[in-house]
Parts: sequence; structure tokens; C-alpha cells
Amino acid sequence: MEACRRAGVSGILCSLSLLCVILDLQLDFEIEHHLEMGRKLLAAGQLAEALSHYHSAVEGDSKNYLTYYKRAAVFLAMGKSKSPDFLAARLQRGNILLKQGNTQEAMEDFEIVVSLISLFTFLLKASSSVTACFPALDLSKLATVFLLERVIEISPWDPELRELRADCHIRMGDPQKAIQDLAPTTRLRNDNRAAFLKLSLLHYSLGEHHDSLTQIRECLKLDQDDKDCLGHYRQVKKLSKQLDYAEELIEEQRFHEAIEKYESVMKTEPNTLHYTNLAKERICFCLVQEKMALEAIDACSEAHQRDPRNAYILRDRAEAYILNQEYEKAVEDYQEAREFDSDSNEIREGLEKAHRLLKLSRKRDYYKILGVGRTANKQEITKAYRKLAQQWHPDNFQSEAEKKEAEKKFIDIASAKEVLTDPEMRQKFDQGEDPLDPENQQGGGGGQGAHGWPFHFNPFESGGSFHFKFQYN
Repeated sequence: MEACRRAGVSGILCSLSLLCVILDLQLDFEIEHHLEMGRKLLAAGQLAEALSHYHSAVEGDSKNYLTYYKRAAVFLAMGKSKSPDFLAARLQRGNILLKQGNTQEAMEDFEIVVSLISLFTFLLKASSSVTACFPALDLSKLATVFLLERVIEISPWDPELRELRADCHIRMGDPQKAIQDLAPTTRLRNDNRAAFLKLSLLHYSLGEHHDSLTQIRECLKLDQDDKDCLGHYRQVKKLSKQLDYAEELIEEQRFHEAIEKYESVMKTEPNTLHYTNLAKERICFCLVQEKMALEAIDACSEAHQRDPRNAYILRDRAEAYILNQEYEKAVEDYQEAREFDSDSNEIREGLEKAHRLLKLSRKRDYYKILGVGRTANKQEITKAYRKLAQQWHPDNFQSEAEKKEAEKKFIDIASAKEVLTDPEMRQKFDQGEDPLDPENQQGGGGGQGAHGWPFHFNPFESGGSFHFKFQYN
């Protein structure tokens, strides 16, 4: 109030606006929910759905004029401009209630009509200086936003009011609401290049580079030589092209090239955290796809530190831990990822896989038996098998105890070789299922012998001494 007086503006506007704020704050949670949903749906162009929520808001609080105004805005957007006039409807209902003897309810309708007419009158008289009282107010305060909202309800086609409220939202750290306010101003002014530039900058700061490019192009349609718009356009176009190409490389499974492209993104835009965080996240993903376990763990850990609530980063680091055979850490990351995205089937299935692999690792891990990594190729697996088979062949040992221990290790080595050189069995094992485990076999374990021996017989259980030349294939 005092701020408005210092600005030389009548206190009527501020008084009435304050009254509107108090009335609005008295709405219960359910009504506020419907109003908020209606606002979001209206901004998204889903008019029928928005109208449904505003209907619910009116039914829940038929005495609050804001619900009628907002519903009327939807009617207008839908082309139903012949919806009943609010003031006339209130006045007519008040007369009917008065004739029915419902004087209290009639008085409430009449009071609302009188208040609104007073506010309309003030705005009409001072329309050229409606915004004069706002510069004296703190634009970072929620109360200022509420006050502006009440006035915009009355003068929705005033671009200056919407731009002022957009500045409030920006100062309060809510760029999405600022975008919603600025978008209509591009149509309410004939040449609003400043609004298009600000919209582009806001979208850019949110990482919405395609929307940013669209808005800055609209500015250049109005003046292709606009210095500010042209400079920003070049930056957005370059960055957007890099990001799109990087994703194309990922779709083509050219992960190493995609990593290089995302490194270029960070050089193009080093000052906007969103793009740096996005680049780190995608580099983490690419390294996992390249099966570079240690590098992926480092990159994903850095990305996670930057964006600790990102479920995709946790998912990718979990897969990197699996590649590095750190199954407990993989389980922990998948569990944390599920806290942030409980509806993801991919994360749920990944967690189940990590649990299975952890359980298997406590029984028999074929990779560890051969001493190879999960990314080892067939040649590396065969080489490791030959070396260990020669080392642990029972013929190399003399005592019965040593021979028994060698038998067990030799069988595990041969089983590991069989599973990891068979693409189908290896895939099953990588998903957390042991194809040689009798519990996973139908009909008693197929053709495997005791201890999972990979041939149709186990020479170590044939009795007597054994001397044969083993074929290391």
C-alpha cells in the first residue's frame, strides 16, 4: 500500500488486489489443484481437459470469481465467446436469490459485482498507468506475483503486465512460468523481438535447444539484421546441430564418435550447466556401450555428482559396475535409480539382473574362474582356458587329495570355457542365469554330467587310474 502511494497511484488497485489475494488464499487444496491443472492444460493447448478442471473448480467453489474468469478464458480459446457474461450472470443470480428470500447469498453476489465494477472503473480511468505501482514493489516476492495475477485477470491482453510477471518468475527461479507469461506477449505486440529473444534465452537455459531455435528464428523473421537475435541464433544453431548429430551417432551405435561430439558440445557451451551435465550423462552411456568399464565408472560417477537424482546415470553406472564384476555396487545403484524412477521397467529388470549376478558370483562366476573380464572375446577366453587347463590337469598331481582338488578346478575351468564360448549360453549367464546349473535345466539338466562336466561323461568318476591326452580346443 505504502509503495503504491509513493508511486503516486491510487490505493484502490492495491487494496482490491490485496483483497483478491486473501480470498484466493482461502481456496482449499482441491480447488487449487483443479485451477493449477487447468492452467497447465490450457498452456499446453488441451482445452477440453482444461475446461473439465475449471468446471470442477467452479462446482467446488461457486462463489469465487477467479474460477469463472479462468473458465471463461477457456471458452474464449475454444471459440465459445457466447458463454454467459460473468457480471450479468452474478447480478441475475443475485436478483433471483433475493426474490427467493435468500438475502445472505444474494448479498454475496451483489458485493462481488460491486467490487469488480469498482476495479474495472479504476482500471479504465488509469489504464495508461496500471503498472506504475509495481516497480515500487519487490518483484522477487510471491505477494507481488499474486497481485499481478489479480490485475491480469482483469486485463489479460496487457503485454506489459505479463512481461512484468515474467520478470517476477525469473527472479524467483521459475523460468517455465516466465515462458508461459511471455509467449502471449509475442502476439499482443506487433514487433516484440525482445520477447522472442527472452523466450529463446529461457528455453536455452533449460536445455530446450529446439524450442530456443524456434523462438530466435521468429525474432529474425521480424528483422533479419537484429544484432542481439542474430548473435544468439548463431550460438543456438551451432549447439543444436552438435547435439542432434551426437544423438544420431548413438542411434547408429557409433559411440566413440558420439563421445567426441559431446566433448565438442562442452567446448561450445561451457557456461550452461544443463548442457555440460547432459554431455557428461551421454558420455557415461557411450562408454558403457563401448564396454570400457573403468572409464565408464569414472565418467558416470562424475555425472552422478553433478546430477545426483538422474536415474539414467545411476542405471548406466550400474551396468559399468556389472562389466567390472562389482555386483553389489550395481545392485546399490539400481536400487537408488528406482527411488527416482519407480515406473521404469528397464530399471526394474536391471535390478533383478544385478541381484541374479550377485547371487551367481557367490556360487560360480565363469569369468572369475578363467580370470577374464566380461568383455573378453572368444580368443582371449580360449587362451585363458588352455593355460589353466594345463595348470590344473589332474595328471599333474600325485596325492589323492591334490587330485580331487585339481578335478574340481579342472571341471570348473572346462565348464567356464563351454559357457563363455557359446554365444547363447554366455548371453544367459550375462543376464544372471547359469546355463549349467541343474536348477535352471528342464528334465534334470540336459546333457551335463555331475559337477556340470560339459561332455557326456566325467572321466574323473570312471574309476581306476586314468591317462589320456586332453584336447585343448
